Amino acid sequence: MEDKKVGTEIKKTRTTRRSTEKVEEAPKKVVKKSTEKKVEIKEDKKEEVKEVIVEKNNGFNYAEVIVIMIITLILGGVIGSFITYITKKDRQVVRTIVNNNGNTETLSGDFDEFLEVYENIVNNYYEDVDKDKIIEAGISGMLDYLEDDYSAYMDKETSTTFNEQVNGKYTGIGVEIILTENGVVINRVFAGSPAEEANLKAGDLFLKVDGEDVTTKTPSEISNMIRNSKTGKVKITVKRNDEEKTFDLKLREVDIESVTSKVFEKNGKKVGYIDLSIFADNSYDQFKKKLESLENKKIDSLIIDVRSNSGGYLTTVTNIASLFLDKSKVIYQLDTKGIIEQIYSVSKEKRTYPIIVLTDENSASASEILAAALQESYGAKIVGTHSFGKGTVQAAYQLKSGALVKYTIQKWLTPNGNWIDKKGVTPDIEVELDEEYLKNPCDETDKQLQKALEEISK
Repeated sequence: MEDKKVGTEIKKTRTTRRSTEKVEEAPKKVVKKSTEKKVEIKEDKKEEVKEVIVEKNNGFNYAEVIVIMIITLILGGVIGSFITYITKKDRQVVRTIVNNNGNTETLSGDFDEFLEVYENIVNNYYEDVDKDKIIEAGISGMLDYLEDDYSAYMDKETSTTFNEQVNGKYTGIGVEIILTENGVVINRVFAGSPAEEANLKAGDLFLKVDGEDVTTKTPSEISNMIRNSKTGKVKITVKRNDEEKTFDLKLREVDIESVTSKVFEKNGKKVGYIDLSIFADNSYDQFKKKLESLENKKIDSLIIDVRSNSGGYLTTVTNIASLFLDKSKVIYQLDTKGIIEQIYSVSKEKRTYPIIVLTDENSASASEILAAALQESYGAKIVGTHSFGKGTVQAAYQLKSGALVKYTIQKWLTPNGNWIDKKGVTPDIEVELDEEYLKNPCDETDKQLQKALEEISK
């Protein structure tokens, strides 16, 4: 699989998060237009993307990640190339095994004590031991040792949710649901989804799933009921205008819409607006289409909103930033143990109209890369509050078990060489949201948006 780079993904505090039924909690972005609790129906997700992932490889078994986890020896088979990496001349050789090609290889004694403890526990502990759980604990322990918030082991379930978020696809019926005072309702229906084809509507109140009452359940629970269907089908009963309606739907792969847009008229000028909720694998294509559509409407300027966008693939933010910068411009820099590499724009395209980027304390990683790139290499202004402050890059490896290991491999720097870790990107114009917005979240009460419109239409 192609190496990927992902940017941090954090919460949006302007309002609660929305929850797409997409049986997977997509990049939990807070919807700016509602204070009601919103949770992607996939809301069983235990953690946020929260990192720029540079590598995400599928098909690795435990043996292949021996460099990351000593667990390789536990499983008994090793890939020769990795063995070569581990057996250095200055280490004592204490064990010989047969690799997958039938050749013998020697292993370092560095792992012998670990293997000895494992074997003793498995063979001699007074109760039965779950070998898979011990392996998970061993991997987690190694990553915990790093004391890095962004290095972690994800079990199969959490990994599935993570992958759905950053890939921008999930298997479900294609609705975003939210929790209101009356229960769980549909907030948005995805274009081209089973829900749209069945004529489900925003505002429909969930009553039953496959005949079971769900009026007291959470969005997360309803999400799980839908995605765990063993038949690939689900019967949804909703209430619409005091009338009950039942729909039979087939689950299928649904694209998550991570980009929305509109046009504002201000001081006789047309201001394009793009809201980007995550830098998923398919977000670049969505962004480019929305941008071209706005330009066809003859916009004079553009506002890019990455508030509460906690990240995604680094390749995605690179491609999006490249839409505005020519190849002579640096988007960001990578620091690999002191070796600095400048990453330039990869596109022949560029724009020259005024741009403002909206940020808040939950704009992280890839969002910060985009904001800093446009601020320093394009001359864009940033309006809002300081961003989250995550200046590292992670690699992620998918194991055959379905679990995923991710760990930090690099720092990233702004085009001018600044490291924003734990500091965030500084806005040119600092604006806080107030109680009025929290009570009535809308464009008119969004002081950050209104300030951006005022500045960009002067």
